[in-house]
Amino acid sequence: MTTPEKPPTDRLIESVRRESARRERHRIEGERPIGLNLATIGALGWLFVVPMLAGMLAGRALDRAFGSGIFWTGAFLVAGAALGFWLAWRRMNEMGRDR
Repeated sequence: MTTPEKPPTDRLIESVRRESARRERHRIEGERPIGLNLATIGALGWLFVVPMLAGMLAGRALDRAFGSGIFWTGAFLVAGAALGFWLAWRRMNEMGRDR
């Protein structure tokens, strides 16, 4: 069973309330430290890079085993990039809800 979608006016009111709360929190707490922003960027980078490297290593092992050139390396590299992009996107959305 699916839940009925909220009317556009309810979503607008919720969005305005969230933005108002964000602005008030920013007014009270101030800007985030530069170190925290750099750490966040680094963590997102690793979320993207590690699946690509793992895919490349797994593909390379399969290519060596089957003598298939770079077929599996390319396929798993692209799959790792897609997984890394999805993981980073999901983490960014989680961070947005936390703020």
